[in-house]
Amino acid sequence: MFRKTLVVLTLFSCRCFAAESDAVAISANIQAHHLPFGTILDPIFASSSSDQIIGYTRCGDSAIWTGHYLAAEAFRYKVTQSPDALTNVQNAIAGLKMLVDVTGTDLLARCAVPVGSQFAAGIQNEEAANGIHTNNSMSMVWVGNTSRDQYSGAIFGLGVAYDMVGDPAIQSSISQLVTRLLNFLLGHGWSVVMPNGSISTTFLIRPDQQLALMQVGRHVNSGHFSTTFTILTATVGAAVVAPISVDTSGDDSYFKFNLDYINLYNLIRLQGGFANTFFKAAYDVLRGHTSSHQNAFFDVIDFALRGPDATRDAETVTLLGAWLLRSRRDQSVDDHGTVAVCGSQACQPVPVPIRPPTDFLWQRNPFQLAGGGSGVVESAGIDYILPYWMARYYNVTAPFVVQSAAAAMQVVAPGSIASVYGSNLASGTQAARLRSAIQRAPIIARRFTMSLPG
Repeated sequence: MFRKTLVVLTLFSCRCFAAESDAVAISANIQAHHLPFGTILDPIFASSSSDQIIGYTRCGDSAIWTGHYLAAEAFRYKVTQSPDALTNVQNAIAGLKMLVDVTGTDLLARCAVPVGSQFAAGIQNEEAANGIHTNNSMSMVWVGNTSRDQYSGAIFGLGVAYDMVGDPAIQSSISQLVTRLLNFLLGHGWSVVMPNGSISTTFLIRPDQQLALMQVGRHVNSGHFSTTFTILTATVGAAVVAPISVDTSGDDSYFKFNLDYINLYNLIRLQGGFANTFFKAAYDVLRGHTSSHQNAFFDVIDFALRGPDATRDAETVTLLGAWLLRSRRDQSVDDHGTVAVCGSQACQPVPVPIRPPTDFLWQRNPFQLAGGGSGVVESAGIDYILPYWMARYYNVTAPFVVQSAAAAMQVVAPGSIASVYGSNLASGTQAARLRSAIQRAPIIARRFTMSLPG
């Protein structure tokens, strides 16, 4: 008999108030700690046990995560009609607009910081390789070398907010901002051009991303972009599958899959007619490669594009519950000896509570064994609130029961927290280490017991 007690998060249905309170609390913490200048940054604390903020980091990805945050709060508003969510949507749009205003050319900046901020020097030092620029009239410094993922994240969020909020004034502000962003790209031949004329990146090699961005443009400003979208679809629509096929040839640079999902989400959901055949074929390739990766964000997008699936939807709920067991700080994690290892990575996706810390969990390789820092950087938690509120919006509901491993009937979803912990542990010693890791994690939920080998 090998019954051991393990603290496990209660996994929620979309009607669970406890899960909603967790999401709302995370949003409140984002307001308090992660929006010092209007866009998402992650605070650096004086020590792993301190709440004193001494700096900010990850400024170079502020645009993409502000876009994801905007999408999360937009879904929240659609589900709850919360005045706080509406305010957060408005502020996030204003933050993205600031990242366009500050460059003076309608280029999207990675991030921007007031010149007089006590944190400006540290941010400039960290982002020096991306190029630091100054807007004297706004008294702001901004970070250049803007990448495609910053555009994809920003326009993903703006496209979602346009539909989820529905307020005419907000829709107008989104339309104007998207128009500025796309006019800049079209005016520079789909390349991202810095003030000195250098090109930081180009969309020319990514017809899927061109179409996804232009799809949102057509949606929010049909009169301006519809013809361009139609021509683009006719010329490169059939080629959308090609870059996705390249992406899925391996798991290196795993963040590429997050970009693929957010771009195809808007491209497919806003498209009708024959062209969607090409887009859905590309998505099938993407989903075929990643469906087993235990990724809550990808799962809920799959629900949006393909409809209900009981096994996948139970997994979504399970993974979101498991996320709440994670530490929000960047504590060092090494899962060698905790999970079964095949070569340089885990044999199966690492259980969510003990995956290495990161800014957005669902864009990181689930087979990664080690990572983190010294516990002084706090992640925002957008990787919880975005899939959570999306799941609420799409009515992703599934029963979840944690049951003894000795029971005759399995009632947890394949790949769920219970089955993963049972199947992905290398030995009784590893199971004990996993139990210890989870028991040390912050727990925001009711508690259940389950059985693990050991």
